[in-house]
Amino acid sequence: MSMEHRLKELEEKQSKIVKIDPQTVEKQHKKGKLTARERIDLLVDPNSFEEFDIFVKTRSTYFDLDKKFIPADGVVTGVGRINGRRVAIYSQDFTAMGGSLGEMHALKIVKMQEMALKLGIPFIALNDSGGARIQEGVDSLRGYGEIFIRNVKASGAIPQISVQLGPTAGGAVYSPALMDFIIMTEKATMYITGPNVVEAVTGEKVTHEQLGGGLIHNEKSGVAHFLAKDDNEALELVKKLLSYIPDNYLQDPPEVESDDSSDRETPNLYQIVPDEPNLAFNVKDVINEVVDKGTFFEVHESFARNAVVGFARLNGKTVGIIANQPAYLAGVLDINSSDKIARFVRFCDAFNIPLITFVDTPGYMPGTQQEHNGVIRHGAKILYAYSEATVPKLTVILRKAYGGAYIAMCSRHLGADVVYAFPQAEIAVMGAEGAASIIFAKEITSSPNPEETKAKKILEYSEQFSNPYLAGERGYVDDVIDPKDTRKKLIYMIEYLKSKYEDLPKKKHGNIPF
Repeated sequence: MSMEHRLKELEEKQSKIVKIDPQTVEKQHKKGKLTARERIDLLVDPNSFEEFDIFVKTRSTYFDLDKKFIPADGVVTGVGRINGRRVAIYSQDFTAMGGSLGEMHALKIVKMQEMALKLGIPFIALNDSGGARIQEGVDSLRGYGEIFIRNVKASGAIPQISVQLGPTAGGAVYSPALMDFIIMTEKATMYITGPNVVEAVTGEKVTHEQLGGGLIHNEKSGVAHFLAKDDNEALELVKKLLSYIPDNYLQDPPEVESDDSSDRETPNLYQIVPDEPNLAFNVKDVINEVVDKGTFFEVHESFARNAVVGFARLNGKTVGIIANQPAYLAGVLDINSSDKIARFVRFCDAFNIPLITFVDTPGYMPGTQQEHNGVIRHGAKILYAYSEATVPKLTVILRKAYGGAYIAMCSRHLGADVVYAFPQAEIAVMGAEGAASIIFAKEITSSPNPEETKAKKILEYSEQFSNPYLAGERGYVDDVIDPKDTRKKLIYMIEYLKSKYEDLPKKKHGNIPF
């Protein structure tokens, strides 16, 4: 056979696999979804995608499945570049047997996982699958296991980003859960068992979206970190996320040129942060005032809103931001916010991203609901994550820092490198009213005018203890700063601490899904 004939044969085989029936494409588009290869084309730089295993064919003998042609076995895999940076990608093809995962489908994904880990590059999963390929029986289950174990091996070594662009059910949900970030579109779903099984077992009637839609997992469960309206927006979120994080744990995060002056003062903080401890304010206003303009990129925005976490830049350098949110539940720490903070801290630590913590919290949430559901166990995760973190850690106490929550929010006692406090900061075991009521209980009750005595004792306690200077005398606060100098001081110390060295293991740790 001549080379001309061989090339013609190659072209025909490739065309058979790559070409999708126009009606199928139109059907996907009517659902508001793109095809597997359209998604990759939108995500990577033009002409940078190199596809692998295009000719892979199902080997299973179940139900004579090997006689059925499944283009690329329902998943497109390969390597490419995003804004010049190398990535390994898979994109499941729902038009090919529902994107179901069988033996060869899984092995194609595994090859990309191993490629990503070997090269030290991010791994990106575009999920759109009906789940395990039932016809292949235990081979499909084995496939999930092979993927899961590589998710864990890659955890903390390379970034792993999962994008849910359609259904994900059963065992398929656990690979995304083992990855660092999950982006879901509004129409995507994730659940262990579908609505039909739920109704059969429990009698509860629920829709796909109510059970495991993008909004549910962003607001209620915290499984997802970002919500996108459609495929295009989800893929743009991948690009934005990658711009803040390194390729692997041995690299520093990328830096950019900043057009925001490192000497810029932040006098607006005088108005943003009230002197009165019980007045609410939006801590995002503080963050946006301090970091490079327009660079704050919030993670888990809709989940556990009493805490705020996300990436930002200071003088062009990536930092991880953690903050209490006084505008929601007074910034109290609870089960969900503890999980949210701890997981984000561990990601930043694994990938060499300095931590900046803004503190304004009255403590941990009291009550039987929290205690019975393990607030002690969950709250301890923050303590563990901050204590374990070896990256530069800077803390700014804005206002309230009471009790165990003061310790937990990256106090010097948990290894903060620098702790600043605003002049109105209150660092104490508890608020002045509660403390005075306990300490001076007998004096107040025996007084001829209990209310007047109580008010006097509250003021007395507040003046003596509810300020940052006592902690400053003990060296627990390094400096009480003028709020207008916040940005300048943080930038200076981030630069100063860049050579921070601790005895690091070959791989710090994985990013366990708290």
